[in-house]
Amino acid sequence: MTGSSPLRRQSYHRTNGSPQRNVLEEILGDDRNSEARHRYLLETAKREHDRVREEAERVYREQLQREERQRLFDARRKEEERIKLEEALAADRARLNELKAKKIAIPAPLPDPEPHVVPTVNGNAPAASLPTNNASTQPNGATSQRPMTVPAVPVPGAHVPKPPTAPIPARTQSQTPVAVAHKTPEPVKPANSVLGINGLLNNTSQPNGATSDSGTSRSAAQPSTQSRPDRHAEIHKNLKILRKSMADQAKTNAALKGRMGDMRREIRKSVGQLTVTLGVAGVNKIQQQNILRLLREARSNQMQSQLMDPSNFVLEPRNPIEGGANNDATLPSIFLYLINIFAKAAIAQFINEAGARPETADPVGVCVAATLSEPDFLWRGTSLIDIMLAKFRIVCPVLFGYRGSEKTEQGRQRLGWWKDSGRWVPEQQHMDRMTGLGAGFASISLRNFAMSKKTNPLPPRVYWTAMARIINTPPAEISDTQCVVLKAMVESYEQKFIEFYGTAAIAALRTALLDFPARAPQKSAAVNSLEVLAQMLKRDTGLVLG
Repeated sequence: MTGSSPLRRQSYHRTNGSPQRNVLEEILGDDRNSEARHRYLLETAKREHDRVREEAERVYREQLQREERQRLFDARRKEEERIKLEEALAADRARLNELKAKKIAIPAPLPDPEPHVVPTVNGNAPAASLPTNNASTQPNGATSQRPMTVPAVPVPGAHVPKPPTAPIPARTQSQTPVAVAHKTPEPVKPANSVLGINGLLNNTSQPNGATSDSGTSRSAAQPSTQSRPDRHAEIHKNLKILRKSMADQAKTNAALKGRMGDMRREIRKSVGQLTVTLGVAGVNKIQQQNILRLLREARSNQMQSQLMDPSNFVLEPRNPIEGGANNDATLPSIFLYLINIFAKAAIAQFINEAGARPETADPVGVCVAATLSEPDFLWRGTSLIDIMLAKFRIVCPVLFGYRGSEKTEQGRQRLGWWKDSGRWVPEQQHMDRMTGLGAGFASISLRNFAMSKKTNPLPPRVYWTAMARIINTPPAEISDTQCVVLKAMVESYEQKFIEFYGTAAIAALRTALLDFPARAPQKSAAVNSLEVLAQMLKRDTGLVLG
């Protein structure tokens, strides 16, 4: 070993585990530039290169394995989702086939009952109340078993016409609501109009063949045991004739033809633009003013439309009043036509928008109440809102006391279930329609006119009566449609209801959201939603009903 070079001695020491030389010695060594030294460094670098490469290949293989495992996992998850979807589809198709194969025998309708003449006192029919569970005639001729009474409570501070009967004081919180006693109005006799449609008001039966519920917009009326024509349906029929009359007039009146279509479209557009913006005052002011401008233009009758008797479109006969702005026996037909268009647009907005978002009904209700309460648009001191009520009666009959079964053709017709191209619309679409209409009815009838000089066109007592007509349904006849409408009437409007009626409103809400669903024979989702709403009110507002 004595004659060996320093590089060989260094390699020997390293191979045999001898202590390595100092790094500085290696750098300053004599053989640092020798060929053997360079060869040694190259070999060391190659070994390090091989080691790094092997490590990189190992990491690469592991990454490939991880990616392959993830790919297999994703593929398995996709297959599992595909299988679940196919199983669900198979179950739905099997259920559909089962429903298609199922046939329900529809019994023949019962004959119409003989009209029963109620004894009168001094020419007036005796007061009647909406029954709940006791034997009493309902709008559809059914009977109930137990009485439930809701007092007619005067609206605190509201400027409304005096009801036909003296208001009953509000009851305690524990009492149950009932309907309002009233004097039965005489059937409206045909009135001769300038357009010669004096035969429109003859007595006719309801489209569904039921005993009518000819309530009024000024008194919370309810059906008596006497059979009467459905005045709301008559008004709705007269409105169709009015529409045809306007089309006939447009053929001979160029000024009317050119302007009528534009006014109709502007009203529909303005109603469709009404929006909900919390905390922003006057957000719908432009639309409201546009509607008022168009109706005032129609009222002035610059287009020289023919005159018409408005009694064809109101629920009760009206006499001229002292100091009334419109005491004449006729009004321009274009004005009545645009009131009809305005009401129709509001109803469409309730159905199309408020069904999915009930909060959108409120600005429409504000607009309707403000517009139809304008003094220029009254006839003989009273609003023409009966036109809108007639449309509500057709599309949402449960507000007027009608009821039926969703499982029969006749029952669906009585509940206002809509048909599209001759077929009943799907159940979800029907319930959405009823939700929007229930919220829309509440948005109009729960407006506070205490600080206004105008007269409320649809005072809160009409809301009270509509609620009573629903909750007074016998248990065997409770339907999901009623529950959906009732929930829409209460949700978001309970505070306004309580502001008008106080503890009486709380008692009514307890009956509507707790007692009424408890009496339902089947606990469907619609029935349970009423009890859920009671729990939500307790959680969100602290209102304890149970």
